[in-house]
Amino acid sequence: MDHSGHLWLQGERSRDSAGALGPWATGPLVVDAHRRLRGPYTMAGAILHTLVPAALESSPELVVAQHLAIRAAAPDLRDRVPARWEGLDERLTDDERILVPAPRRTLRIANGIAEFVAACVPEGGVLVVRNAHEADATDRELLAVLVRRVPPERLTVVVCAAEPPPAWFNGRVVHAPALPVERSEADGAAYVASDGTDDDPLLLAAYEALPPEVRAELHDRRAAELEAGPAWAPRLGAVPFHRMRGGDPHGAGAEALWTATDHCVREGFLDAVTELGLRGVELAEEGSDLWWRFVQRTATALGGLVRHEEARRLWDLARRASRDPAVHAAAAYGIAMLDARHPDPARRDLDRATAWINQAIAISDLLPDPADRAFKLGFDQNGLALIELRRGRPHAALELVEAAIELAARDLPPGRHLSHRMVLLANRGQLLARQGRTKEAVEDYNAAVALDPAFPDHYLDRGNVLFQLGLLEEALADYDSALRLSPPLPEGHYNRAMLRVALGEWEIGLAELDRVLELDPGYLDAYVNRAGLRAMAGRGEEARADVLAGLAIDPGNAYLWSVLGQVETAERRYPEAEAAFDAALAADPELSAAWANRGVMRFDAGDVQGAVADLTRAIELAGPDERAELYYNRATALRVLGRVADADRDLHLAYDLNPDDPDIKHALEE
Repeated sequence: MDHSGHLWLQGERSRDSAGALGPWATGPLVVDAHRRLRGPYTMAGAILHTLVPAALESSPELVVAQHLAIRAAAPDLRDRVPARWEGLDERLTDDERILVPAPRRTLRIANGIAEFVAACVPEGGVLVVRNAHEADATDRELLAVLVRRVPPERLTVVVCAAEPPPAWFNGRVVHAPALPVERSEADGAAYVASDGTDDDPLLLAAYEALPPEVRAELHDRRAAELEAGPAWAPRLGAVPFHRMRGGDPHGAGAEALWTATDHCVREGFLDAVTELGLRGVELAEEGSDLWWRFVQRTATALGGLVRHEEARRLWDLARRASRDPAVHAAAAYGIAMLDARHPDPARRDLDRATAWINQAIAISDLLPDPADRAFKLGFDQNGLALIELRRGRPHAALELVEAAIELAARDLPPGRHLSHRMVLLANRGQLLARQGRTKEAVEDYNAAVALDPAFPDHYLDRGNVLFQLGLLEEALADYDSALRLSPPLPEGHYNRAMLRVALGEWEIGLAELDRVLELDPGYLDAYVNRAGLRAMAGRGEEARADVLAGLAIDPGNAYLWSVLGQVETAERRYPEAEAAFDAALAADPELSAAWANRGVMRFDAGDVQGAVADLTRAIELAGPDERAELYYNRATALRVLGRVADADRDLHLAYDLNPDDPDIKHALEE
């Protein structure tokens, strides 16, 4: 068998693909990815448990650099990889934790682990991943990042699965023949001992043939073994698997599921939350506090994964099963957010969202405890502020957030609900910045950062406002802080890229955009801006490649079509350039850059009258900072048409806007 490049071994069952491993069957990096073992990052945890101890001895700086990703993916290494700082969320009680990490956090973790693995494994290493088809979404994402980012000559990834490879896999596929079943004595207890990961059909049949009470006893015994052992991670996979099938599924089983669900909520492992949480909803007593916690966390995770209909069914189930006003307020809020936050604006229903959030506010306003009322009412008002913002009413949104802040200051006990206060301050900062009140916005972000100095996202947001204020060094420091406080963060590199470009440091900006797309090949804005920079630098083929990659993500992106028009213009392919600019303007008729660049193209192609018309429209749409160059270009075209007075007027307008431009000065002198 050719052992070059990544390899996908596909068999009918995991044992078939494993049987085709040959010399790779044993080794330091042969890991089982079955999520039933240790839940999210089962594969990652096994890899890290092999690499981290040696790295701590030889290259501890590599561990320190990725300590956040390592601690998230391998909880049993946390005693050996201490946290360098503590976030606010880790100090809060359960009832005060309101932030759920965004789904993109797992991509940050995956990139951190991939960089650690690439730095630690010896050249020519092999990673064998068994049961990849049973891996949690976190490990599947990590597998994709490893295959994309770690070259096979550094680390060959061999995937054993009972399903064909996904589209991202760029290696060879080998179909493993089915192996004969040779087990002479099938023992159902062995299936339990494998934590339900052995897919030998005879073993499973022997297990199912056991009396129910025997199966339950075996599961309880195995769960107790794991709980008494030194490893905690089985509580995310094997322990709930066994407790659900043991003698007390509605008690011990539901509690084991909650332990796993709560951990996954804190870490942002949303796919695992939905899988575990839905089982918890089935096992916990309907209407109980535990049942409600399962419903709330699971419905929230389903919303985050854009599985809105499933989330809505859970919220409706809670409304039918409970008479608790707090439950009804939370359910109404949850349903409102499903309608308001849909990523596709066409599928948002802001009227229905308003009706639901008003119901939540009406209920929360009646809660008898002043502190509960202040927290829940402020939470709901913040949700209504989001809806108002999406209606295009930023002033109404700001009034709601300010009312929530005042309510918290007046009625919440000092030192309580700090995360809630932090979110409100950051949201007010965002709204103030949108309204041009940037200095006030910075003050709010300062207060939010002071409440949790380890939360990276607020550094990004404050950095953006500082950027608007022209405080570029301060903005850069905030972007650097965000990158330091997070696993590899594409957004931080993107913001640094835009800042470097603003400073005229294009090459550094391009390098930052390279880094963005290395971390996240789906980052559309990075393709847009890198394509534009490459086109301006005369790197046409590279710009074209970025345009095509971006259009594969967003076929109607006006900016990308406009850049493609620039590339075609530079190559004097005027019909193709005209078609690209037409596509840009069809997508966004008010994109001044497309009008301006089509004007330049038409001038080059000899259509001077068309160039003047396009440049005139570009001037009407452009901001003040862009108009000097547009007036200069239109003056050039007007002079060719013999309209000297009009050309002189444009040159003077250009000079008034940018008196230091040497081309404008030279044209006026002539």
